[in-house]
Amino acid sequence: MAFLIRTIATAKSGRKISRDRTVENDQLIVGRAPESDIHLPDLAVDLRHVGITIASGGLVNVEALGTLDFGLDGKMVDSGVIDPAAGGEIAVGAARLAVSSGDDDGKVQIVIKQVDKGAAAVDPVQGFALASALPSKRGMAWVFAALILVLLLSVPVITHLLRSPVENDPENLAQGQVVLDSAWSAGELSMAHHELEENCEACHVTPFVSVQDETCLTCHEELGDHAEMPRLAEGMAPLSRGDAIQWSIGETLGKEGPLGCVSCHSEHEGPVVLEAASEQFCADCHDALDTRLSNPNFGNASDFGEKHPQFRPQFYTAHFADEPARVSLDDNPQEMSGLIFPHDIHVDEQGGVARMAISLGQYGAPLECSDCHSEWKSEDLIIQVAETGGRPSQYGDFAPVNMEASCEACHSLVSGRAGDGFTSLRHGDVDDLMEDLASLDRGPRRPVVSPRGRPGQFAPGGRYNANFGRPMSAYIAINRALEPTGVCGECHIPTSTDGRRDLTPVNLPHRFLMQGYFDHAAHGDDVAVCTDCHTAETSGEATDLLIPDLASCRDCHLGESAVKTEEITPSSCAMCHGYHTPTTPWRPEDHPNLPGNGGNDSVAAILSSLRR
Repeated sequence: MAFLIRTIATAKSGRKISRDRTVENDQLIVGRAPESDIHLPDLAVDLRHVGITIASGGLVNVEALGTLDFGLDGKMVDSGVIDPAAGGEIAVGAARLAVSSGDDDGKVQIVIKQVDKGAAAVDPVQGFALASALPSKRGMAWVFAALILVLLLSVPVITHLLRSPVENDPENLAQGQVVLDSAWSAGELSMAHHELEENCEACHVTPFVSVQDETCLTCHEELGDHAEMPRLAEGMAPLSRGDAIQWSIGETLGKEGPLGCVSCHSEHEGPVVLEAASEQFCADCHDALDTRLSNPNFGNASDFGEKHPQFRPQFYTAHFADEPARVSLDDNPQEMSGLIFPHDIHVDEQGGVARMAISLGQYGAPLECSDCHSEWKSEDLIIQVAETGGRPSQYGDFAPVNMEASCEACHSLVSGRAGDGFTSLRHGDVDDLMEDLASLDRGPRRPVVSPRGRPGQFAPGGRYNANFGRPMSAYIAINRALEPTGVCGECHIPTSTDGRRDLTPVNLPHRFLMQGYFDHAAHGDDVAVCTDCHTAETSGEATDLLIPDLASCRDCHLGESAVKTEEITPSSCAMCHGYHTPTTPWRPEDHPNLPGNGGNDSVAAILSSLRR
């Protein structure tokens, strides 16, 4: 069997040109590939689009060879059968292949004709299109371009120029709006700024100028810089050549530099919550900070598990120091709190203190850490902040130990009887103590407890002697009370001031790690107990600094890239440090007021040198 292929083309003059050729084969390939039996150079045609095969009985099978269908007598199909005697038409792209029986020689005749691309669609529904009734595509393009210029450019610009000036007032967000300015929006605002959706000028004060830092500080005036701005610029990692070029272009067009707010805080990315910075964001500067800063007062850091300096808590290293000092735990420092307090005796469940606590209704069991160290009550913390003018984060998780509430049940300050009750010496001020002791000399006194001594190790000089409830003679003279063997000397270090007996001031910080944050609540009993981190059972002196070191924290916390397991928690810098709030974790709703920047002139000079 064979095919007679007749190609009909139209010359520019309109004359029809017919070319015939015979293919001695039972199958034809129609496609865009040059080796196809019928080559159709049309991008709408697949490389091997259709296969035409002469079947038994003289019928012609037509089948799609690729992923595209073809038209057969006005319908889109992927296969079909044509009876050459009846004839049929195959549509492939802009070509029409009319299949019919040939002359008496038995050949199948295929006549190829090209149609206008506008009429090339096979779907009969296209016959109802309005293309013929509409203007040309070029004309419609000009019309829509004009509408865009008028509606999306001219109208917003004109309404902006004609309305009254708008003040950037965070208390009045719903001010006069620009008509159709939503078309200029690059996307929805974040959850923190969603109230500004209808007030673009709250941030975009000057048209076609990037948001400026001073605009951000209109609302975020309590935020401080990570460091003073000149020092921040000096410690910044050098810019790559490409970044330097981009920033130079951006600053020429009014954009803030790489230390500006918008360099980190990008908006119009949808209703998302601000996320903490990645570990790499911090490591870009802090990994080799000592190579750029002339006098860094902290070590390099890039990964908590691999590269992080030892903790440097802040506490008093001398009894009469004016200010606390930050000292590395690698130096095995001693805390001079002004107190005498052995933790090991108090937490020993088999010792005399435990026996005493069991006998007291206030405890009824051996002492636990929580008997003295309790978390702040909300109302107490509010009062503390109001009285001192500080920040909540300055006072740590625990309230100060109160002598009357935590100690007096065992270390009694009872001084005598008053009717059916007792009188007590006032605690906390030596002048008050002097007044109370002086009042004891007025009138007869009765001993509060029996003068009988306690036997064994509970006798004076024994390991568990606490001398609970002294004879009244112990309170007669102030010199005796302030001596090492007196009532005050049990817990305080006696000294003298201007020749007068006195006590060493108590210096107990509310918080030790001032440049980081630790949440005790997140490390509750289901995670760890106090003694897992604080070695109180082996601490026999108050000078022992019971702050866990870096190695102990790494038992559970490693860098951000660490694999999370039941024992290991991947920990980024933001878990303990904040950018704008170095003493608290990344917490947008609680930013304290830190010092401002140190001037933009020096910043510009430093950034300029980084680009060279």
